[in-house]
Amino acid sequence: MPQLKPKELRKQDADKLRQTLFDLRSELSKLAGGAQRGVVKKDVGNIRRLRKDIARLLTVMHEKGVVE
Repeated sequence: MPQLKPKELRKQDADKLRQTLFDLRSELSKLAGGAQRGVVKKDVGNIRRLRKDIARLLTVMHEKGVVE
């Protein structure tokens, strides 16, 4: 999944933002669990990208007044 752009996120409605947040958090959970077990060493960079995407998404959600 490519990096999320704030401009694109601002165009989405509240339900789509919530679904995207859910998807990103579940993907992060899978990667972080695999990294802790030592299974996914190649995807460690993706963990950082996902954390930043979640932060961007939460920022846009707070701007819009969308409650988690």
